Amino acid sequence: MSLPFRKELEKYKNINEDEILSKLSEDELKQLEHVLDDLDPENALLPAGFRQKDQTTKAATGPFDRERLLSYLEKQALEHKDREDFVPFTGEKKGKIFIPKEKPVETRTEEKVTLDPELEEALASASDTELYDLAAVLGVHNMVNNPKFDEAGARGKDGKGIVRNVVKGEKVKPIFEEPPNPTNVEASLQRIKANDPSLTEVNLNNIKAFADMLKVNKTLKSLNVESNFITGTGILALIDALKKNESLTEIKIDNQRQQLGTAVEMEIAKMLEENSRILKFGYQFTKQGPRTRVAAAITKNNDLVRKKRVEGERQ
Repeated sequence: MSLPFRKELEKYKNINEDEILSKLSEDELKQLEHVLDDLDPENALLPAGFRQKDQTTKAATGPFDRERLLSYLEKQALEHKDREDFVPFTGEKKGKIFIPKEKPVETRTEEKVTLDPELEEALASASDTELYDLAAVLGVHNMVNNPKFDEAGARGKDGKGIVRNVVKGEKVKPIFEEPPNPTNVEASLQRIKANDPSLTEVNLNNIKAFADMLKVNKTLKSLNVESNFITGTGILALIDALKKNESLTEIKIDNQRQQLGTAVEMEIAKMLEENSRILKFGYQFTKQGPRTRVAAAITKNNDLVRKKRVEGERQ
């Protein structure tokens, strides 16, 4: 589909410019050259003011003065009168006040359940204990345990005794921290090697001497105490020892008997930020804060080792 203005341009396609220029006089050619010097709309390197001939008749007012222009515009705005309103504002509210429509309340009609005469007779003659046993079997005994059910008058057949709940709650048994294990590891190992008949049980859990050993050891590189029964107190003793250890590079303490908690995880993060020699730490953190700090500390420690290795290779 061709546009209208393109049809008008069709007649200029076959124009012979050389023939037109040959018919111009010398004065007309000079004038054309002068116009082409002042008008160059195709040159994108020139500012917009230099791409066409200046046709203004006013004299130049000098360089641009921003403050003077702003003051002039402000003066013109103050002198200009505001247009008067065709309808003056009176503050009167027009129209109807919006009132939201109330949604209709859905009412459900209870369905009448009809049982066989034999079932109705059996339920009518059943005792309270039998009815609550039936409720437990059907899985609706939680409704019986609801206090509102008792307030509504859940009573026996005689209407006097309140029916007791079917399910009874049990008290939660607290789990206390285990004390440090006083077992002498070296003596126990010697008795095991000697087949001591009196030694029937050995408990190496929560050995405080193990943490004390890490404070002075300078050769151990890797430590794995996963899947043990070390409590939070034992892990804290281990973390406190690792602050002074300068040989360990890999530690694994995951999968203990109970969760360590936020306080212990924060101490782990603090230790790893202070100990720059640990490169691997095996533990699944439960809190986002300690997990982020530990990840940053491990990354920093590995970067330090990488920089030292690169410097050594350059030397």
